[in-house]
Amino acid sequence: MRRRGFSVYLRPPQDSDAQAFLAGVKASRKLHGAWVQPPTSPARFKRFVRRFGGAATRNPLAATHVGFLVCRCEDDAIVGVFNLSEVVRGLFQSAYLGYYAFSPHAGAGYMAEGLELTLGVAFRAHKLHRVEANIQPGNLRSLSLARDAGFVREGFSRRYVKIAGRWRDHVRMALLAEDWRAR
Repeated sequence: MRRRGFSVYLRPPQDSDAQAFLAGVKASRKLHGAWVQPPTSPARFKRFVRRFGGAATRNPLAATHVGFLVCRCEDDAIVGVFNLSEVVRGLFQSAYLGYYAFSPHAGAGYMAEGLELTLGVAFRAHKLHRVEANIQPGNLRSLSLARDAGFVREGFSRRYVKIAGRWRDHVRMALLAEDWRAR
């Protein structure tokens, strides 16, 4: 599944992306810091591809995990990642959203466009009702990205996720399908 915007497009991760992806992770260590822990080895990247880009992700109404690489249209450079995780069907129709940019592309607007494309996939193809993002309170860029896309703060989760060896607080934000369509 590919989605194309003006300056970026989304595509599932593939094993052949390992070298470029891992180089992006290495170049982004300072940017990612305590915010996110992307795959840092070929073995972890392979597991990431299987989970977020494998055959189980291809059926939009049955997939429980779906991932996208955000690639720049002009040169196919990988500029970031969006993941829909723990997709729950039935009466819930919800997923968690995770994302991160790669240096030196952060702050160039690629992730905002990539998020819009990802939300289109979530609400149209996957027919979700709700997408939730949990963001550390000090990650102002990430909070701004979600807020600008229409996410609304719903709460605060103390010591929510263990990242870089520490339990971290998170702001809980969500976007509903009807709010997304209204925008």
